[in-house]
Amino acid sequence: MSLGPVMLDVEGLVLTEQDRRRLLHPQTGGVILFSRNYESPEQLYDLVQEIHALRNPRLIVAVDQEGGRVQRFREGFQTLPPMAALGDLFDSDQQAAIQMSETVGWIMAAELLHYGIDLSFAPVLDLGHKISTVIGDRAFHTRPEIIVRLANALIRGMNQAGMEAVGKHFPGHGSVEGDSHHVMPFDRRSRDTIMAHDLVPFRQVIQTHLAGIMMAHVIYEQVDERPAGYSDYWIEQVLRQQLGFEGAVFSDDLSMSGAESVGGYPQRAQASLKAGCDMLLVCNNPAGADEVLDSLQDYNNPVSQLRLVRMHGHPRDKKRLFKTPRWQQSVAKLHEFMHLARAADSDDLFAQSGQNG
Repeated sequence: MSLGPVMLDVEGLVLTEQDRRRLLHPQTGGVILFSRNYESPEQLYDLVQEIHALRNPRLIVAVDQEGGRVQRFREGFQTLPPMAALGDLFDSDQQAAIQMSETVGWIMAAELLHYGIDLSFAPVLDLGHKISTVIGDRAFHTRPEIIVRLANALIRGMNQAGMEAVGKHFPGHGSVEGDSHHVMPFDRRSRDTIMAHDLVPFRQVIQTHLAGIMMAHVIYEQVDERPAGYSDYWIEQVLRQQLGFEGAVFSDDLSMSGAESVGGYPQRAQASLKAGCDMLLVCNNPAGADEVLDSLQDYNNPVSQLRLVRMHGHPRDKKRLFKTPRWQQSVAKLHEFMHLARAADSDDLFAQSGQNG
């Protein structure tokens, strides 16, 4: 059974019969986990093994474990900084920030891979403008060239651990005020302005190495009347042709308010796939997930399947990770950085709540 184009959530700490039914559907290709799915590292391992055992090739298991206010697994996991803390460090010590970004990427990925998680949807490549509270401190910096340097270092660390990266939210969510979880955001700037600023991190990180991209539920109305995730202009013309991206394209959650513009769940799924998405996220709405799966009974895209298979994690030192010198040294560096960042009155950067993806 090949990987389908739909990534779903599950109800709780173990799989229910309804979870199993959906995950065994041929159009399912992955699972995204949330805080409600986590109680302890041991429980997480058992849940992921249960998911892996369902299918061959196994389903992709993903999570939003960016750091800061978007970190689903906390107790029993290393506390990760928001990316803006790395940007702050860059402003005072560039080399230290590059090294710490690589360390954070490696710790985040190695720890998740240890428990069987394939992907963390990271890094955020959006610009960190104050206008966008939903992005805010999830972004490395306001300056594209600094975002590129820190993101490449983070991805280098992730890749060293055996995890591919998924940059988000293309073509940029950091310059709009609305939160696409709750409203449809509009970006009214010109195409030239977007290309000259927001697209820079994506363009340059793609040239280095980026295996996945997540789309933004934003309408860039001077460019296309459709949200970016439903736009073949943004996906096929800009991302694929102009930027040369060959990896997997993920929709953002089709249950978000920013995804409602084209109709119900089947219409959202069809519009995303038609525009060029490889995998669709459908979260926190079981009825909507069933509608999407039923509407895609005959869907088949071998090219997308090949792109998605490459997103599986390949952990190094999985069995003895926490005893390796690199783990112990890296964690010590992380703890020192977190202590210094908090001492510098950065409490707002370490909030313990947050939403999405």
